[in-house]
Amino acid sequence: MPDDFPRDPRFGDSGDEPDPFSAMFGGMFGGMFGDMMKMFQGHGPIQWDTARQIAQSTATGGQAENNIDPRVRIEFENLARIAAMQVQMGTGIGDVSNVVDVVPDMVTPGQWAQRTLDDYRPLFTDLATALGTSATNPESSDGDPFAGMFANLTNMLAPMTMGMTVGSMVGLIAKRSLGQYDLPLPRPAGSRLALLADNIDAFATEWDLATDDVRMWTLVREIVTHQMYGIEHVRDEVTSLISAHVAAFRPDPTAISDKLSSIESSDPSEMMMSLQKILGDPELLLGAVRTPEQERLRPRLDTILSVVIGWSDYMTDLVGAKVLGNPARIAEAARRRRVDGGDETKFVERLLGVHVERQQVEAGRAFVDGVIQRAGVAGLTPLYTNASSLPTPAELEAPGLWLARIEFVTGD
Repeated sequence: MPDDFPRDPRFGDSGDEPDPFSAMFGGMFGGMFGDMMKMFQGHGPIQWDTARQIAQSTATGGQAENNIDPRVRIEFENLARIAAMQVQMGTGIGDVSNVVDVVPDMVTPGQWAQRTLDDYRPLFTDLATALGTSATNPESSDGDPFAGMFANLTNMLAPMTMGMTVGSMVGLIAKRSLGQYDLPLPRPAGSRLALLADNIDAFATEWDLATDDVRMWTLVREIVTHQMYGIEHVRDEVTSLISAHVAAFRPDPTAISDKLSSIESSDPSEMMMSLQKILGDPELLLGAVRTPEQERLRPRLDTILSVVIGWSDYMTDLVGAKVLGNPARIAEAARRRRVDGGDETKFVERLLGVHVERQQVEAGRAFVDGVIQRAGVAGLTPLYTNASSLPTPAELEAPGLWLARIEFVTGD
């Protein structure tokens, strides 16, 4: 490395070799990157403080949140007792005393976001770890200051970028979620359901639906899904598949380097603008590429999630009809809202392998309807027994094959 690169005492003794950023840019611009390197070291695969701050700011719009009105809490708790008993009678799963113990925990979007970060922290950590397994090695730059800068920048930004990405995604979802299962993924076992009263009431207003009916319908849907994920082998199967999916990501170590090497301007302000544009591309910063392993996992993961969604939709309709008469408008509005979730749900698809698309929703419901047509509601019972009774991708499209495999007697 040439001897005339400027040295900055902030980054070591005057005899130390300058860091690549000072070497490349010198002065204030190089020093700024050197400071950033120091600041971002030692935070693990994700900067959780950054994730929490971004999630809170995104979910709340940077505004202070009001406490939930105690009257709203009481109203939801009263509705929840009715919903829980009806769900237990409708599904036949579990003991009624356990079901009625489920308590609606009314939260704000900011609180929902923080709880979601905690609940899914293992998955996000696995994802960040997978994306860091092939990070660019600064030692392989062969003395090239450009290569060294790119390598250090990639490694330096990874935890912060993951924190920003995860926090932003969770914050966006918090702004429109109704409950804790808008993402059809398991949560840690417990008896409390996180519900967003303001979002639920806003949804009712947006679609010109009766507020109390939407509250009841949402409670039924949440309790039904909570029941499904209370079945250990269902929860474990989904969790293991999601974990395997995120662990199979592999980063592209040259993605950022290639983009940064395209910056040609010598004007520091123009270079900074170009840098900000590049670093504002989450797809690039993640550097994630799909792998053959993920392609092998996807049919199984899609199948299990389709069954969970289809079963939950059927049971929600069944119980909802008993307590609300005809909740078809609410159900259709909610499903359209779920399928057309926006960019934040696309991020979930990319990161966690969840594909809540209309085709998948319809496939799950068609499977459940097909089983019931052939064997009645009792035909769904094998789903609750063990993991081997869960349908394969081929059986999702042919419920008769599934019934034959598990040797369920239809009485025909």
